[in-house]
Amino acid sequence: MMRISRKANFIAMLSIATVSAALWLGTAPARAQSPNMSEEELLRALTPKPLTRGLSPMNDDSARHADEDNKAIEGYRDRTADSLSQADRDKIASIADRKPNVDLTINFDYNSAQISAKSIPEVQKLGRVLTNPALKGSTFLLAGYTDAAGGAPYNQKLSERRAESIRRYLEDNFHIAESDLVTVGYGKTRLKDGDHPMSEVNRRVQVVNMENKRTASR
Repeated sequence: MMRISRKANFIAMLSIATVSAALWLGTAPARAQSPNMSEEELLRALTPKPLTRGLSPMNDDSARHADEDNKAIEGYRDRTADSLSQADRDKIASIADRKPNVDLTINFDYNSAQISAKSIPEVQKLGRVLTNPALKGSTFLLAGYTDAAGGAPYNQKLSERRAESIRRYLEDNFHIAESDLVTVGYGKTRLKDGDHPMSEVNRRVQVVNMENKRTASR
């Protein structure tokens, strides 16, 4: 009888732990990851939910923030990554954190802004998604990152060149307007894999849909 009781207690504790873990995972911020994302998955990851007055929890404060975000992004159109100040980069990062985004494994040759040959298919997939009619009218952020090799000033410039490299590829091959692509570089300040700072996964690009689309209330 004692053995049955102990076993039952163990199973109960294991069930509670499993449920708790599931709840914790369910509340963690969602961030889409690549590679191995299909075009459909990437499209869903970058599609914003409409902000609808009267039909959603959106209140006046969230509506005001959405308008302020859109106004701020307008000010960054037609600017290159190397023209942005640290304050600009911080502002863009704060906005991007609230938007649909995906970390793409777009690798670059070591110490270079040249897109690696193995990453060209990923950039092409991105181009097809960004030109999907469902995302028409959106402004996209391309944020470049480096690994931890080299000094901070050099890595900052390299990350900016990498973001601009992706922008040029999308403009040249998918005819996306320059004003619809905002570029920014973060150097080695935000490593994707902090445990392996020299890993190639840190030489990447994050894509963010910076647009808020609001529909009318009914």
